[in-house]
Amino acid sequence: MPAQPLPDAEIERVLVITAHPDDVDFGSAGTIATFTDAGIEVVYCICTDGDAGGYDLEFPRDQIAAIRRAEQIEAAKRVGVHDVRFLGYPDGRLEASFELRRDISRVIRQVQPQRALVPSPERDYTRVGRSHPDHRAAGHAALDAIYPDARNPFAYPELRLDEGLDAWIVKETWVMGGVDGHDLHYIDVTDTFDRKISALKAHESQTAHMDNLEEFVGRWLTANAEAAGFPVGRKAESFLVMATP
Repeated sequence: MPAQPLPDAEIERVLVITAHPDDVDFGSAGTIATFTDAGIEVVYCICTDGDAGGYDLEFPRDQIAAIRRAEQIEAAKRVGVHDVRFLGYPDGRLEASFELRRDISRVIRQVQPQRALVPSPERDYTRVGRSHPDHRAAGHAALDAIYPDARNPFAYPELRLDEGLDAWIVKETWVMGGVDGHDLHYIDVTDTFDRKISALKAHESQTAHMDNLEEFVGRWLTANAEAAGFPVGRKAESFLVMATP
């Protein structure tokens, strides 16, 4: 049986940690919309500005980071999120360093979420796109920040002594897309699918060339719903839910 998450009624704040702008929208924007519809505050923490992204070889590369930040902020609004924080690490060179763990721990202590959504730190041998090294590095660093860093008052003491950020325990962590070999928790996102697609289309530098975006995304959300045993025609996003008290 999949792990049972805490009831949304017990969740005031959710922190989503990803490597790049658009990662959250591909992985969980439908679910995020269900959270914000329920009155839950959601904050995004994006580790890089996505400055190595895009498809136009002629576009000035020194402008892409600002564009991708703006795209992510607009995409977030489309699913009810109004707090997006960028850590500014270089795209394509993300490592699960002590510095990244500290910076994620800082955001955890600032936001004080009960629930966190993070990328998988594992390599997916069936879908190479999920195994981008930045995704895996962000997943490793996020999980290490959740446990043990953010909850340990003696980890990164400057956060407590210089910035006044007390230790914080995240009660549960959802790994976006799940991890092979583990039972998954599925969220029915049929009613928020249009907003997920709208959020993805806000990332024009990444998705404008995808004529089949809705079909492409809908196909694997339909497969998720079938795996979950939902009725025909439904769509779902999947997560590995871990208790992290």
